[in-house]
Amino acid sequence: MTKKITMQQIADQLGVSKFVVSKALSGKGGVSESTRERVIQAASQLGYFTQKRGYGQAARREKEHTPQRDPERQSVLVLMPNVRFQTRESLYWGRILDGVTETLEEKGFGVVIVSEQRVDAVTSVLNPSGFLGLIGIGQISTPLLLEVHRIGLAMVLIDHEDPLIPADSVFANNTDASLRLTNHLLGSGHRRLHFIGNSGFSRSFRDRWSGYRSALEAYGLKPQEGDDPMNALAGIDDASFEPELRQWLLKRRKQRTLPTALVCANDSVALTAERTLDSLGIRVPEDISLTGFDNIEDAGRAQPALTTVHVPKEALGRRAALRLLERVREPKAPLEKILVASDLVLRGSVAEIPAAKEAALPGEA
Repeated sequence: MTKKITMQQIADQLGVSKFVVSKALSGKGGVSESTRERVIQAASQLGYFTQKRGYGQAARREKEHTPQRDPERQSVLVLMPNVRFQTRESLYWGRILDGVTETLEEKGFGVVIVSEQRVDAVTSVLNPSGFLGLIGIGQISTPLLLEVHRIGLAMVLIDHEDPLIPADSVFANNTDASLRLTNHLLGSGHRRLHFIGNSGFSRSFRDRWSGYRSALEAYGLKPQEGDDPMNALAGIDDASFEPELRQWLLKRRKQRTLPTALVCANDSVALTAERTLDSLGIRVPEDISLTGFDNIEDAGRAQPALTTVHVPKEALGRRAALRLLERVREPKAPLEKILVASDLVLRGSVAEIPAAKEAALPGEA
């Protein structure tokens, strides 16, 4: 009989405490990403993930509500590659991860979080006999997803989909929320709006652009000029688009064609735009109104506080975890794309534009 691999053996091999190994494998905070990766690698090499493990006490309590296909696999692999600031510390991605891990732990499952994006590093732990399934968070490369699909592991993706990979997915209802946000601006008298972002950056950004465009078209307005670069900005993920935005605003001000409102693809973009506007002496919302998307914590701390869309980040994670359990119970059920509703958060960064004032250009006083 093969000797059982314990967390203490992993700890002894790495020269760390069993407590550190436990936190690293459970996905909890308190250990660095480098330590977490070392623990996962050592656990994989020792065969920790492939050995049979019985039900824990919490899992026994949930037995009638948990997947029955293979009760010996009691861990879920959560893949969140460290790209585009997809980290536990992120005010957006970290909350989604919390929703996933808390739900799985409530159901009695272990969680192994991998932030590595190299295929070989991930496949070293991708043993189908060691995991119940996989939850992918954010942008994940096609080769990685193909490998998961190849070995037949149940999979749910959050805020991402791949045309080559059949998988359940969970998104915020970005299109509907963006349409409602844009309608709020239009209802406040704005007619010269511009979308700041990059609709090719992600599926969520593309859906937000689609909702924005649909709202304008319903008012008989053109989305924006054909040669306008503000919906194809590079450097969206690290705010390096700021110089390009600055030059665009300066050009618009010189041409006396500044918009009355900027609709930003997310809060991080909006906060960067707010800093840029302030440095140019363009006031928010007196000269230009400004909106974001996601409702990260910094959006409410801004001056003025940012009008945005509240994405229920923890709820996205919870729904994905529950969907994975449903998928394992019913592996042949039709694939689902789940949309979670989002709400408008109206704050001080938007001002109404009276009809008479709309004829004047902002920033000309």
